[in-house]
Amino acid sequence: MQRIVGLLDGFKKNRVSVKDVLKELKKLPYSDLGFAKVDTHRHLRRGFPEAIYAPGKTREEIALIAEKILKEKSPLLITRAYKGLYDTLKNEIPGIKQDSRSGIIYKKTKKCRAKGLVVIVTAGTSDSNVAREAVITLDIMGNRTKLIEDVGAAGIHRIFKFMPILEMAKAIIVIAGMEGALASVVSGIVSKPVIAVPTSAGYGASFKGITPLLAMLSSCSPGVSVVNIDNGFGAAYFASLINK
Repeated sequence: MQRIVGLLDGFKKNRVSVKDVLKELKKLPYSDLGFAKVDTHRHLRRGFPEAIYAPGKTREEIALIAEKILKEKSPLLITRAYKGLYDTLKNEIPGIKQDSRSGIIYKKTKKCRAKGLVVIVTAGTSDSNVAREAVITLDIMGNRTKLIEDVGAAGIHRIFKFMPILEMAKAIIVIAGMEGALASVVSGIVSKPVIAVPTSAGYGASFKGITPLLAMLSSCSPGVSVVNIDNGFGAAYFASLINK
């Protein structure tokens, strides 16, 4: 988007010709790297650029996609980074950071902060990796966040002290494994939209997140939306849209 603004400003001040503006606009919808077609217009359409999902991509491919995204003056977000990827990229992309718990590599740009608050609630510390993915994504997208950890249904009294914060939120992300009951509980005590994230944390009968996923989809409390298993990124994206 900044690139388009720069082009139009240059045209207005007679520094850029109509021909040059049209030439650049033709390239903007996406950039074809051969192995990938980078959606350079996504930031303009959706308010956030394309994120890079690392699994299945080589380090060289990720570096080339990241370079193209950063060239558009957009923030960089690489999810599910595998071992050794950050060590490769930090020498090629100055200023990138890594959150090893969530597996996110990122680089922020200056961005206006949203007025609203998004609260992230986890059932247990085993859900922290998914929570970190959500927190970092929300931060890069320009949201204020508050993380409340380890207040699951096994000791539900722990959440009641946080009621004032929950009621301040524009949206609440609830992250839980096992049987996933926390999403229904939180939705039942607040007047805010709840985005439920089932996690793969739990013993055998939780089937690596299938049990909490089905429980959240079957919630008796209205106002609960559900994303995929361990999808902190998707929950954060949705919450950011609500917040803005």
